[in-house]
Amino acid sequence: MTQLPIESILAVDDADSTVTGEVIGASREGRDIEGHALGAGSRTISLIGGCHADEPVGPAMLSKLVRFLSDQPPDHPLLTGYRWLLVPHVNPDGAQRNAGWSQHFQPVVDHLGQADRGYDPVRYVLDVVREPPGDDIEFGFPRGPDDHQARPENRAVADFLSTATTLVLHASFHGMGLAPGPWFLIESAWIDRTPSMREALRQQVRQMGYPLFDVDRRGEKGFHRIDEGFSTRPDSEAMVAHFVALDDPQSAAKFRPSSMELARSLGDDPLTLVSEMPLFLLSETPAKPDGPGFKAGTPGKRQLHDQLRQIAESLPTDRARHEMVQLGIRSMPIRDQMRLQLAFLNQALDCIDAP
Repeated sequence: MTQLPIESILAVDDADSTVTGEVIGASREGRDIEGHALGAGSRTISLIGGCHADEPVGPAMLSKLVRFLSDQPPDHPLLTGYRWLLVPHVNPDGAQRNAGWSQHFQPVVDHLGQADRGYDPVRYVLDVVREPPGDDIEFGFPRGPDDHQARPENRAVADFLSTATTLVLHASFHGMGLAPGPWFLIESAWIDRTPSMREALRQQVRQMGYPLFDVDRRGEKGFHRIDEGFSTRPDSEAMVAHFVALDDPQSAAKFRPSSMELARSLGDDPLTLVSEMPLFLLSETPAKPDGPGFKAGTPGKRQLHDQLRQIAESLPTDRARHEMVQLGIRSMPIRDQMRLQLAFLNQALDCIDAP
């Protein structure tokens, strides 16, 4: 089975990871959105990143992957076995708004004991920007070819992915601000075909020294727990139902199909995935008696963010950073986040290649 060489991809120099692709459209503010069509295989894999502007690791990993694939000879098995449609960053405007924290790093050590980079939690809580429903690109794909009210970024990506023939796999690389550990979301139609994938990823997460984020949201917004560390991916119809149940039809009306739903509309039965890597690791149990612990769900996350923002605003930066360390908050090394994103992708390749 063909596998991505994870460490070789991670070794791509960030300064050399920019490959000029096809301009597939422009953002609301006129920034180019680039897509990359690589390989000549009969089966198509689509990968996108940056749908949520405050989740920068997916776009960074995809930029490395684009460079790696672009540097391979045409007869490389990854290029003869598949056709790759990659959009490393679908949201360049949002990336610019988050540059105040996402372009600044602090030194950390990865699970191998090697020097790596992580994000600064103080800068993050002070400067992070997240788009609300209606502007959320992940749930903003056109409802049909005549949906001209969808964001231009979504229309551009939808047109680019519509060139796929025999789409077998789609992944959207996401992240979480703070969480106990990695979380993996998969297509519900593939639950019975992925037990070995799930167990292999669980073992890798544990071997790297991280806990799995394991939550049962009981179908809220389409999240159904499958087993430890795995849930079904969210769904626009479930999102709509959630806000209708809250007597908020205005928010409900803002949701369009996700990239995963778009992919399912283009292929017979593609495996769809969402990776959720935490920028910062935080135990579910408070490190101090009065300290914050992780709270699942949107209200809990907002409460936690507000608590941390209050610390960042009320203390000098160094003291605020020290206080967050005392509360058990630590940056997840960026390279380890990418390792698990690529491991997820490799396990998915095994699934679609299985007889």
